[in-house]
Amino acid sequence: MPSWVIPVVIAAVVVLLVIIVVCWAISARNKFVEMRNGTEEAFATIDVYLKKRYDLIPNLVETVKGYAKHESETLENVIRARNNAASANTTAEKIEANANLSNAIKSINVVAERYPDLKANANFQSLMNELRGIESELANSRKYYNAMVKNFNTQKDIFPKSIIAGAMKLEKFPYFELDSDEERKNVKVSF
Repeated sequence: MPSWVIPVVIAAVVVLLVIIVVCWAISARNKFVEMRNGTEEAFATIDVYLKKRYDLIPNLVETVKGYAKHESETLENVIRARNNAASANTTAEKIEANANLSNAIKSINVVAERYPDLKANANFQSLMNELRGIESELANSRKYYNAMVKNFNTQKDIFPKSIIAGAMKLEKFPYFELDSDEERKNVKVSF
């Protein structure tokens, strides 16, 4: 065997290993871009439902105002929470502001319980049904977003992908969580 064969084989193996590592790194980077974009898209879907909810709330509040003029504090709290949620900029701010808005929306149901005529009003019922639908879609969107966040954050922390994530300066995405113990309690319904 000629003396040049061993160095050529070693060089070929090294080149092959380098190609494999480079291909893996490119694949890992592309997967992180795909996961990041998917997570951002999942949060954008939540934003769509939040916008629908923000647009619906003034109509609902105006309907309730007609029946419950002296319940203005409750209604002002809902509008304030809506405005805070609509003006939130970061993902974390949006998560917190929308938790506050969800609590404020629950108070509209309390007001409705005090006014039987309001509960029977077709416009109010239609708005409440639409709000329930939006809340249901929001819940599903939050679940999907949190699943995407879990997948992204897990892949970001797993070695050796953490090296690629570090090179890309990727940050963990926050989960969309309930902030208060009050939100975790069962809703009390009384007649």
